[in-house]
Amino acid sequence: MSASPSTRTDFGTMETQFRAKRAAGRKLLVPYVTGGLEGWQQAIRAAADNGADAIEIGLPFSDPVMDGPVIQEASQRALDGGININIIFEQVRELDVEIPLAVMCYYNTIHHAGHERFAHLLDAAGIVAAIVPDLPLEESGPWCTAADAEGIETVMLAAPTAPDDRLPRVAARARGFVYSVGLLGVTGERTSLAASATSLAGRLKAITDVPVLVGVGVSNAEQAREACLVADGVIQGASVVKRLMDHGPEAVGDYVAEVRAAITF
Repeated sequence: MSASPSTRTDFGTMETQFRAKRAAGRKLLVPYVTGGLEGWQQAIRAAADNGADAIEIGLPFSDPVMDGPVIQEASQRALDGGININIIFEQVRELDVEIPLAVMCYYNTIHHAGHERFAHLLDAAGIVAAIVPDLPLEESGPWCTAADAEGIETVMLAAPTAPDDRLPRVAARARGFVYSVGLLGVTGERTSLAASATSLAGRLKAITDVPVLVGVGVSNAEQAREACLVADGVIQGASVVKRLMDHGPEAVGDYVAEVRAAITF
């Protein structure tokens, strides 16, 4: 199936910027930073200053089913430090960065707060998008309705195992971008980019003009470049968070600069 123009014209802040940057030939880079982790605000500023196009802020959760050991440890450190979403949203307001901010959270967090209230909290904090990895497309209606009403872009995830007839439905509901999951399993650093990462990205690019970004298993600058040969950009989580935990915010800025250089063709 060949790509066809989107029937939507109501693009949100992030998707508008991503489409414009893609049209200008830029590959998109979205680092993930765990909210509430020591130095997280400085890490976001450093990433923004060194070529990030948006930031994915992880809301710490006690049972992060998609996250591998690095992000699990980061979440636990934040929770042990007394962090909660209200504190994170207050601190987000202090960031003052000129790129879009998204949250990654599990559906229980949304359900506990209530759809409309959670969407309002995001908007009030200056967050423009949400990634909810454990919310299936078929069950996403109530949240997406509340998010749409507040102008929050709901990023949808596509799995490598998705049949061809499912991908257009995922892409049609996606706002901001389509999250092309690079491999089955949890987040984490790996020695090579899985073949499923570029394969799924190619399948998505063939059926949608919504920006397609590869995440999960993109572990270094070389793998980011490989993914960007097919996709519109990459999301990098464990490799960013590990540098923050081990070496501090400046190391995040250095790493983002390295990846930016690698994906600038």
